[in-house]
Amino acid sequence: MPRYIFITGGVVSSLGKGLASAALGALLQARGYSVRLRKLDPYLNVDPGTMSPYQHGECYVTDDGAETDLDLGHYERFTGVPASQSDNITTGRVYQRIIERERRGDYLGATVQVIPHVTDIIKQFVLSDAGDADFVLCEIGGTVGDIEGLPFFEAIRQLGQELGHERAVFVHVTLLPFIKVAGEMKTKPTQHSVKELRSIGIQPDILLCRCEMPIPPGDKRKIGQFCNVRESAVIEGMDAASLYDVPLAYHKEGLDSEVLRCFGIGDAPEPDLTKWLKISQTIAEPDGEVTIGIVGKYVGLLDAYKSLIEALAHGGIANGVKVKLRWLDSEQFEKDDPFGPLEDVHAVLVPGGFGGRGAEGKVAAARFARERKIPFFGICYGMQMAVLEAARDLAGIEQATSSEINEGGEPVIGLLTEWSRGNEVETRSETDDKGGTMRLGAYPAVLAEGSRVREIYGTSHIEERHRHRYEVNIAYKAQLEAAGLIFSGMSPDGILPEIVEIKDHPWFIGVQFHPELKSRPFEPHPLFASFVAAALEQSRMV
Repeated sequence: MPRYIFITGGVVSSLGKGLASAALGALLQARGYSVRLRKLDPYLNVDPGTMSPYQHGECYVTDDGAETDLDLGHYERFTGVPASQSDNITTGRVYQRIIERERRGDYLGATVQVIPHVTDIIKQFVLSDAGDADFVLCEIGGTVGDIEGLPFFEAIRQLGQELGHERAVFVHVTLLPFIKVAGEMKTKPTQHSVKELRSIGIQPDILLCRCEMPIPPGDKRKIGQFCNVRESAVIEGMDAASLYDVPLAYHKEGLDSEVLRCFGIGDAPEPDLTKWLKISQTIAEPDGEVTIGIVGKYVGLLDAYKSLIEALAHGGIANGVKVKLRWLDSEQFEKDDPFGPLEDVHAVLVPGGFGGRGAEGKVAAARFARERKIPFFGICYGMQMAVLEAARDLAGIEQATSSEINEGGEPVIGLLTEWSRGNEVETRSETDDKGGTMRLGAYPAVLAEGSRVREIYGTSHIEERHRHRYEVNIAYKAQLEAAGLIFSGMSPDGILPEIVEIKDHPWFIGVQFHPELKSRPFEPHPLFASFVAAALEQSRMV
């Protein structure tokens, strides 16, 4: 039967609970255990699919089409365990299920209440679909003391009682601020956070204390005494040089050993951290560097591109180089003579996005990369804007546009209203709900013989994750191909364009899917590895 590790947070948000969960999962894997990671989010949205990236960062998409919290990306990258619909739940999804059941009469006239009905659904979610995992790590979003998180804390409190200490351990992530003018590290915020947690019936077994400098031994003893945990269970969590140094740092501090001790596991093998050490060394000692310009519309919050950032880092690891990112607001490329910031980059990437703001700037960036023979990578919306640029400047379709931007002109990019998923046909319309109605999850594609992408992938058939509502209009395929834009990847039925490329160019590829979602530090996505290699080649020509 699986053992459960509940990770909570206190004092402030953004302490790295998701990263800590992923790192702990990786350490347990390194000891030979199997793991499953999931996230419980207290907000009322059914999922992050309709939330602005400025509100919540990127929306991570799983193979089975779940729109989830970005922390699931950390989980997959660190452990390689594919996430699914059953690994992320929100308050909105919980209440949606309850209201559906109440309307059907499933509660047989009972008064529906937070306890037991809400907490029971949360508990069912935590315990369901665990498979044969040795450990299930559950991260609770938000911060202890937030009113919206109370049902989740109550649910895991009940689970702690029902499962018993041999099957449930609580890890609490807190902050130890250093007050410079006083020259002291302050333990009081952590004490108050634990007090708040204990007031709702949860005694943490381990405290993971985020700090800017090492915790003095005296402070560790003090925290242990005031918070009722062993001194060895007060784990130091300082910032690491790289995300992929975090498992090594937490192992050095004894996090995984303490977790196993809490479960009474005394005979666990030592972890094999060879691959983590190799990754750490590769990142710390690169053989060179390249600069990639990213022309996007959410550059004010880089969490909006979390998986993209990591996939580019993985491409750097594959080539033994450091990848420097230059973030550029696509709206600035809609001004006169805007290309100064791109003059010295070694490659240009235009990522996904929604809506008309900054769209013409992305078109202009694609034109700049095509004309200057600079490696170009367009992802999802970025591919569509590259297609618009080719339609206007190569194929002579001057009024080429996307119906997402406006209803006039030639709809080279249009709303996807019907497509196949396996043996089923899915349909959408303009009036449908926005949430959960895009083409979501993994879909297959067939790569053209002799194409660059077929060479990069080393296969003729691929499957990649999608998240979009508009598609390149197949009616313009012949006209665009005659102008030099190659449709090198298509859906198996030949209706949906998945990949475009330009042959007489050092590296110009646009993809309708999101390859960054499947990149891992130990398995860099082939497109990102190839793109960074092209940027490296460009840097040698400058």
